[in-house]
This record gives sequence, C-alpha cells and structure tokens, in this order.
Amino acid sequence: MSEFMRPIPFKDLMNWALEEYKNEGSIFGIKKEKFYKNESGKMLKTVFGDEISSAVGPAAGPQSQLAQNILASYLAGARFIELKTVQKLDGVDIQKAVAKPCINSEDECYNCEWSTELTVKEAYNEYVKAYFAIIALAKELNISDKKDFAYNMSVGYDLEGIKSEKIDTYIENLRNAKDTEVFKECKLYLEENIDKFSKFDKKDLEKISTNICDSITLSTLHGCPAEEIEKIASYLIDEKKISTFIKCNPTMLGYEYARKTLDDMGFDYISFTDFHFKDDLQYEDAVVMIERLLDLAKKNDLAFGVKLTNTFPVDVKRNELPAEEMYMSGRALLPLTISMAAMLSEKFDGKLPMSYSGGADARNIKEIFEALGQPITVATTILKPGGYLRFNQLAKETEDLLSDKLHDVDVEKTVKLRDKIINEWVNNKLYREKVGSRKTNSTLPLTDCYKAPCKDGGCPIQQQIPEYLQLVAECEYDKAIEVIAMDNTAPTILGKLCAHYCQDHCTRVDYEKSLQIRDMKLIAADKAQDKFVENIKESEIKSDKKVLVIGAGPGGIAVASYLRRNGMDVTVREKLSKPYGIVSHVIPKFRISDEQIERDYQIAVKQGVKFVFDSEVTESYEELKKDYDYIIAATGAWEKGRSPVKEGSENILDALDFLWDVRMNGKANVGKKVAVVGAGDVAMDCTRTAARLDGVESVALVYRRTEAYMPATQEEVNDVKEEGHKIYELVAPYSYDGKVLKCEKMELGEFDESGRRSINSTGEKLDLEFDTVIGATGARVDTSAFKENNINLDDWGNVKTTENYETNIDNVYVIGDCRAGASTIVKAMGEAKAVCLDILAKENLENDFEKFEVKEQNKIIFEKRGRLQEKIQGKNEGYRCLKCNQICEMCTEVCPNRANVAIKVDGFENLHQIIHLDGMCNECGNCGFYCPHAGRPYKDKLTVFWTKEDFDDSTNTGFLKDGNKYLVRLENGKVIETENLDDLSENMQKLIKAIEENYAYYIKPSEILNS
Repeated sequence: MSEFMRPIPFKDLMNWALEEYKNEGSIFGIKKEKFYKNESGKMLKTVFGDEISSAVGPAAGPQSQLAQNILASYLAGARFIELKTVQKLDGVDIQKAVAKPCINSEDECYNCEWSTELTVKEAYNEYVKAYFAIIALAKELNISDKKDFAYNMSVGYDLEGIKSEKIDTYIENLRNAKDTEVFKECKLYLEENIDKFSKFDKKDLEKISTNICDSITLSTLHGCPAEEIEKIASYLIDEKKISTFIKCNPTMLGYEYARKTLDDMGFDYISFTDFHFKDDLQYEDAVVMIERLLDLAKKNDLAFGVKLTNTFPVDVKRNELPAEEMYMSGRALLPLTISMAAMLSEKFDGKLPMSYSGGADARNIKEIFEALGQPITVATTILKPGGYLRFNQLAKETEDLLSDKLHDVDVEKTVKLRDKIINEWVNNKLYREKVGSRKTNSTLPLTDCYKAPCKDGGCPIQQQIPEYLQLVAECEYDKAIEVIAMDNTAPTILGKLCAHYCQDHCTRVDYEKSLQIRDMKLIAADKAQDKFVENIKESEIKSDKKVLVIGAGPGGIAVASYLRRNGMDVTVREKLSKPYGIVSHVIPKFRISDEQIERDYQIAVKQGVKFVFDSEVTESYEELKKDYDYIIAATGAWEKGRSPVKEGSENILDALDFLWDVRMNGKANVGKKVAVVGAGDVAMDCTRTAARLDGVESVALVYRRTEAYMPATQEEVNDVKEEGHKIYELVAPYSYDGKVLKCEKMELGEFDESGRRSINSTGEKLDLEFDTVIGATGARVDTSAFKENNINLDDWGNVKTTENYETNIDNVYVIGDCRAGASTIVKAMGEAKAVCLDILAKENLENDFEKFEVKEQNKIIFEKRGRLQEKIQGKNEGYRCLKCNQICEMCTEVCPNRANVAIKVDGFENLHQIIHLDGMCNECGNCGFYCPHAGRPYKDKLTVFWTKEDFDDSTNTGFLKDGNKYLVRLENGKVIETENLDDLSENMQKLIKAIEENYAYYIKPSEILNS
C-alpha cells in the first residue's frame, strides 16, 4: 500500500457524510448517538475572542490533518480545533522524512512524525473543507444553529520559513478565504446542492464567514534559540497583527526535575539525556521573553499566551518506533505539563493565558479546566480504543464549567493539581499493571475477525468471560457458574488465585483499568457453586480405556475432571494425603481457605473421578501401562530453587518449606527480623505470611531490580506495600552467615532485546541484619522419574512434548509445573484441557465443551464505547465489559484518518466486516497496536484502492475499480484483472458486492482522482 494520503474532494466528502448518515446513522464512523450537542447553552470565551460550545479539541496532530478527521472530532464534541502544523517542508519531502509506522500509543504515546504530510496548499484545502462541512452539518443535524467552534492554526518552525510566500499565503488565506479556490468550490457545492438539506439553507450559507481563523500557535523545533522564538512571535504579533501562543517544551523544567518525577512515577524506563534540557529554551530566558511578548501583545490589542506543552523528546530503546529519537505524550507527559503550568502560573501570578495539552483525559480534564480556564486539546487519548468518541465524554465533563467571562489562571488550584497528579496512584505507570501489548498470537483473518482477547488468547482455558460477566451483573448466578465450570474445573480457586492473564488482555486496560474478571468469577462461585455441585450427575463410562493421572494438583485434577465428565475412566494417585498440592499445602490460608479448596475438589468427586491419596507412584510407566492406557504426569515443581546467595546457602530457608510449615502447622520459628529474597508471587506470599507470625517485628523484601520488573502481579506487590513492608530495590545478596545478609547495590543498565533492562553492580556494598532469610527465587522440578522412564528432555532439562503435551512415549503426557518449571494454576489447567481434547479425539469421543451465547444489545455496547468508567464494586463491575466478542472494531475507532471502516455484509458470523480504505491511510500503524490479533488491519484487511499507483505500491489483498473492470489482488497475492466477480473467492465477492451496493462512496473518490 501507499503511505500517501489522498484528500477527498469536497463534493464527495459531503455526499459521503450525507449518505452514510442516511443509511447508517453515522458520519465517518461517529454514530449519531455520540454526536455532542451542548444542552446547557453555556459557551466558553477564549482569549482569542472565540465563543465555543465545548472546552476540548484535537491537538495539532493526526486528528486534525484531514477534513474527515476534523469533522469527526467536531461531531463527537471537539470545538477548539488546533490545525496540524504546517511548515515550508511539505508533501513528498516530509513524507520521505517520516519513518513508518510513526505512532505507538500502547500506553504512553510515542511518535516520530511532526508537521502535516500534505502540501501546505492541500492542508489549507482540508481545513477549509472541514470548516464548511462542520457549519452545514451542525445546522442540518440540529447540533448548533450558529458557528460554535474555533480553529487555531499551528505554524513552524523558523522565521525564514514562516515569512516564506508559502506559509504567509497560508496564514492570510485562513484569515480571509474569500478569494481562494477551495472556499469558492465549497460554497458553490452547497449552493447547488442546497436541496439535499432540510435545515441548512441559503441564509446560513451566506452567513459563513470568510475569516476562518485568526489565532496562531507557534511551534519551534527543539534547540531553537530564545532570540529566534521571540523574533517569530514578535513578527506574528507586531507585523501580522495576529493573536499568538507559543508552544513550550517540557524541557524547560530542567533535567533533574523531569528525571526524578518520571522515575518516582514508575516511568524510569523512558530514556533521555540532558541534551535537550541544555539545548532548548531555558526557563529564565523564557520568563523575560514572555514578559516582553505580553507587553507587545497588549500594545497591539492582541492575545498572547503559551501552549503547554510540546511533546517530550526521548530515545528509542525498546524498538518502539523505527527512528533514533521519538516524541513522548500521553500519561507520562501529564506530570511534566501540569508542572509547567504550575511553575508558570506562580511566576506570572495567573496572568499568563495557557492552553493545555499533555496527558489530559476524562479522569483529569475537569480539574485541569477548572484551574486554567482555557481550551484543552488532546491527542493520545483519542488514539486509543473509543477514538474520537472520547470527545463526547470530555465535552460533557467540562460543559457546566463553560463561561463567557475571561478569568485568570487559578494558581492555587493549578499547584494543588500538580501535586495531586504526581502523587496519585492512578497516574503511576504501575497502576495499569505490568501490561505491555494486549495483542495475541492469532492470525488476523480477512473476514470475521472479532475476538475478545481476554478469553481468546488471554485465558489458557478459554473461559467464556464476557458471557459470565454479563450473567453475574444480571444476578444470573446459576447460569454464570454453569458457564464458568464448562471450562474451569476449579472456579473458587481461580476466583481467588488465578494469575488472570485475561485482565492483562482486557480492552478496558486501554481505557482506564481492566475489568476485575477474577472477582466476578468468585462472586458466581460464592453464590451458586454449592448448588451446582449438588446437581452434578456422574457421567457414564463411554470407553473401555483407562486413564491414570499422577498428581492431584490443579493440573492433575483438571485433566481428570475434564476426561471423566466426557466418559473416560480416570484414577488419580497422589503421594500427599489431600488434594490440590501447592494450593492446599503452601499458599497461605489468608489467601484461600481449606473450605474453599474443598468446594472445588467436590466437583471432581461428584463427577466420578477416583482418588487414591498417600500413594506415591514408584512403578515404571511400562508397568503402569499394564493397567492403564493413558498416563498423565502432573507432579508439580517441589524441589528447592537456586540459592539467592553464593555463600551461606545452607543458612537460607526455602520459600516452599517455610510456607508449608505455616500452612500445615500454623507456625514457623523465624526470629524478629526476616528478609525475603525474590519478587514473584511466592515471595509476596512469604513476606505477608512472615509478618503474621508471632514474634516477627519486621519483614523486608530484597530484589535486585526495581518494582517495575518484579514478576509478581502488581496486585500482589501492592498488598505487600499496603501492609507497610520494606522493599529493598536494586539490591543483590551474595552472602548470608545466619545474621548478616551481605549485598551489593545495583543499577539498571541498557535494554535487552526483550525490552527488559540489565543490571550492573555499582560496586557499593550493603550489610543488612536478619534473623532469617527466605529464598523465594523459584522452585525446581524433580525429573528423576522422567529420566528413569526414558522420557526425552530438552537442553534445559524440561520435558519435550508435542503441542498436545504428549511425550516420546505414546499416550504418556506431562503437564503443568513438572513439564517446564513452576508456572501458574491456570496454565496447568490449560494444558490439561489440551490433553483431554487429544485423548477424546483418539477415542473418537465428542467433547462437551459447549459455547454459550449471552448477547448484549448492540446499542448498549456502542454506548459504552469511548467512555471511561472506573471500577465498580461488586457484581455490577460486569457491566463495564465492552463485549469485544460481540463487537470489536477497535481498528475503526483508533484510526485518526477513518481509513478502517465496518460494513454490513450478509453471510458472515460477525455483525460487521472490516474494510481498509487505502487513500485515507498514511501507515501511522496505530491500528496495528490495538488489533487483538497478531496482524495489522492496515496491511491485512481487504483494501479499497483509489489509484493504480497506490495499488501497484501495495501488497494488500484488495481491489481497484475502473469503470466495469476490477484490478484485484487475491488472498494468495496473485493479481488479476476481471469484469466478472465470479472469478473471486466467495468471501471477496460478498465484500465487494456489499461495498458497491451499499457503500459506493468508498469507491467514488477513485473516479474523481482518475478523471
């Protein structure tokens, strides 16, 4: 595909908008239910003199580059449109300079783009087209009877360029567009097509002002000298007579402040040096410059202020983007930008007008607006799922605060807000948990691509999560536990202890916080599991083959339960005296009780699984095969892990031994001062368990890296912190003599290929006194039985198996921790499910893994899109689910250019199919980060091409229509030219016919461009 965008002619833009609205009830994907209308009648007066009906809008960036982007912004709630920056370098020259993909907004956002990728003339045309479209459609759709929005132009980057004829013409034509070709074209179209409108009429058309924009924001490159910035601003104010804001860089805060602030908030991995802090505009120089420019603006009866802030230059260290340097925005920029606002508001006693842009979203926008009182622009939040729809909530959050009276910045509120933002946990990196990408490994299909990543790719046992969340929310607990138990043999245990990979993949992570899926499972179990167990009926035996499971841990019981309920005769032998291994013998009782464990055990018992306890398997597999047709080893990982010290290993208490003693005997003699070395969930359990023992006065956790790299779930780490236990970070023990733990202090080094930072010794030593040191650095597997039975191991000593966990010996399987080392309960159960399905297939038995259909109204799902909603306590948390299995369409939401569209096509499973429009795409790559599959929609979905040049420049499956002919690239990459769609696959035929019959406006621009 081509990364070159093809602007849509105004008549096609309007016809598209009107047709889509008539047929779909949406315009460029913004559904009419999400159109924002100010119902209060309040207006905001800006320092530029504009009166606008909301306080929010897109920052100069991807959402304000094309006409359809600006229109989509307005419809959803944006009223202050900061147009994408123009400069003398434009068009092909800038396109060649920008690496692609150029946006990575997975968490905090990074980009390596800068000014518009269009020519300056094309950019101007886009802004004028959007201007007319907004005015006409706002009236027609009953959004506003008058112009209730404002443009703010953004120009850069040096005085020479801004004085050039190209940029000067751009500025003057926005101030008075009367004689421009595009202004006349837009007006003529509306005049000639006025009969297409029922509310917008000729009087409205004649009232459209030729003054499109009369304010400017100056954007300069990093390193631009103070004198140059002041010269440009003075030129704009004194000679061009235009109200001017200058965009300030967060580097003005100083390196030490920025580094410490980000480090303290968990963003210590963001890499930057002090170069830009020294090279950029300095605070002291900025203050005197601003003072002079305020005076100059006052003399000219114009407005002057600052735009806070520019993006933040950082180093590429983890392959975030294909560039050497990139620019950071979003929630990591938030503390820096609000700090700039506080610093400047104090210095100028609230008299310096500020337009804010830096990490604003629905969580904080109301407080920011209350403090600053001027328009707030956003980019990162609108690049995330929900996309432009988020403007609706942003506008509503601030509507009651709108005022037509100008007021100073509230210094006290700004300073308090800075302190709150920096210290509030919700703004910390780790609030989001240790979640990187939510993507899964599945191939992105051409059609029917909807999936809920929580269950499909996130959950090892494929729990039907959206289904049971809805049932719990609706108090349908009996049905909910039925859905849960279909895939989950231990609802209560996983409701208490699951590693909840599902929550790492929850789409809500990219809104505010993942759904508390595990908690919802436990609610269902507490409400309905006892009744469910009572009603279990033992399945008939359907095969004469017998199965032996060695080990009654979570994995062993899971495979036994799955197989027995599907008609296999299953016996479980366990060397311990009760079921559930680590769960019942090691995990602390304050996390799960014996009664809760028993509740799950009874599921397997009622299903007819035969258990033999106190029965260690000493026979060879060859002997066992005389009585059993299938053998499944699930014996866990019980051996001591590596010692955390090089000297004095004999003085270290093993974590599993310690936890066993406390769980089974209720006590352990560890003295007064205890250290736990490690940072996994077991280490957290040891820390909290030790603190509960009689006589223990203090417990400390010792870890060689920082909290961000702890393998434990953030939830478990937070529990340790909330209980007040000391955590030694960047401390690596090397010796323990029973009294003194000798350590060396570490520092984080460079990033490795996985994105994790190495650690290096600082050379500094640290002696810590402890009565007991517990080593929680992982458990090992006793592989002696595997070796004795000639089971093949790999170079790491792990059991070699097929993808279904079968060993080199036919019908002998190995699952769970004993296969590849200590892992999680749910992963062991996932392997158990795979083994069950493999054995049932061998026995020609059908499995009973039923898929439940629990639908939510599409209207309700769409209402939730684009709206941040914090965690709800109790069963109603389930209502926050976005039902991605029913409607995904993330790629359509996050595309700033509206290049991914959802269309109705008969004959498919999903509500809509996704189509990619090549002419509107610049390969920013944003959709690729949010698609739950491994693919990239802008590369992998059926593509509509508008020009032969773009078709030839692409490898996408798709088509170009030219008259009655189709130039088609098939799924296998072969290119054909045909007049007969019958030459194509059935799926491609359906898609193309649907586009032609119901979405012709997706194709029509090609006729314009090729004419």
